[in-house]
Amino acid sequence: MKKILIIEDEPNIRELILYNLKTNGYDGIAAEDGIMGITMVHREKPDLILLDIMLPGKTGYDICRELREEGNNTPIIMITAKTEEVDKVLGLEFGADDYISKPFGIRELMARIKAVLRRYEVTADTNMSSDTVVSVGDLCMNVECHEVKVGERHIDLTLKEFELLRYLVENRGHVFTRDQLLNNVWGIDYAGETRTVDVHIRHLRQKLSDGENEEQYIETIRGKGYKVR
Repeated sequence: MKKILIIEDEPNIRELILYNLKTNGYDGIAAEDGIMGITMVHREKPDLILLDIMLPGKTGYDICRELREEGNNTPIIMITAKTEEVDKVLGLEFGADDYISKPFGIRELMARIKAVLRRYEVTADTNMSSDTVVSVGDLCMNVECHEVKVGERHIDLTLKEFELLRYLVENRGHVFTRDQLLNNVWGIDYAGETRTVDVHIRHLRQKLSDGENEEQYIETIRGKGYKVR
């Protein structure tokens, strides 16, 4: 049974989500503020985190950034009452895998949970024999171990960053539009914006870069999209 942690300070929303997680076969646990939330992440080791943005103690942004900086790649779905694109993008900037805006339908939330967990399981369980290790120049990806190295330098990636990089590397030389990447990496039913792709590409470039050439591995083809050289 997958364990899902809800970090949400509104009791009614928290209890509604917990109830529906249980009825859908998940083990739901909850925290009502940011301090309690990050403590429970470390103690309970959930399979997925539903993370409200506006929290007492620590904001959802703070929690997401802190977890990613310490190398914790647990899938995170941000929950926010804000509808401005900049707020959604900011969550992705800090390493969230998906987001959903209040008010939301329970069916949509459960679908997003299922989709994120499914993508995580496919990536974590993949065993591709001779294709386990893929590389481009000094960039090496071990698909089975979920590890990335540039030379001798280990690169910490979120699940979605890893999936995106893997897709581009395995199809190196092919140019993909933002819509194609959304469909092929996030899933055809993903209700996101192409801005999501740009944010993740920028993160990958920053992490893979030697500090001088950010397009060393992922190239922008003006007017078309992205490709791995």
